[in-house]
Amino acid sequence: MRVLAIDTALANCAAAVLDNGAASACFETCGEEIGRGHAEKLMDMIGTVMAESSTAFSDLDRVAVTVGPGSFTGLRVGLSVARGFGLVLEKPVVGITTLAAIARSCAPFDNGPPLLVALTGKGEEVYCQQFSDDGAHLSDAGVQTLSELARTLPEDIRFAGSAADNVAQATGADASRVISRCAYPGIRAVAELGLVTEPLLASPSPLYLRPPDATPQKKGRIERQ
Repeated sequence: MRVLAIDTALANCAAAVLDNGAASACFETCGEEIGRGHAEKLMDMIGTVMAESSTAFSDLDRVAVTVGPGSFTGLRVGLSVARGFGLVLEKPVVGITTLAAIARSCAPFDNGPPLLVALTGKGEEVYCQQFSDDGAHLSDAGVQTLSELARTLPEDIRFAGSAADNVAQATGADASRVISRCAYPGIRAVAELGLVTEPLLASPSPLYLRPPDATPQKKGRIERQ
């Protein structure tokens, strides 16, 4: 099976083609931490990995794309491209969360304590989810404050993600329990999850863990100061 993986959810922009029928050969671009400008970079990256892997678009079996948590603009770029390919090629598109992909990227597979993947949110908030040592999820993704995590996390838990140091400090944990500070997933991990995830259970829809900050204007009414 061949999967095209796309990640534009966070500051990174990356693409890969993974073929598990060729000793799990993975052809990937060197992901660029660009902050913005995913739309200008992504198609060139996809063209590069398709050429390097000698893969025609008709050879793809599915497309995997990160669905968040992430930036609104970045998510829309990746999701639009992935859905477009899926529609034209008539292939399934699999949504992979950034939290799950980061967990797979750094899972120690040592039968040890669980892992909390935490990404920096607003203020004291972090976007987080608990995983086992092999990357299997133990909880649902959600938004929690550092103080909430300090009260509820198990004492032996380990940390990964851009907010790992902040969570460790808030919980009084030793810095040795931070096993990764990566702010975005490795694209190979996105591709690997794309191969094993059931498309019907992983919709390519954006994962929003908190409501928008803007409040919709009431219909037919204009507030005056």
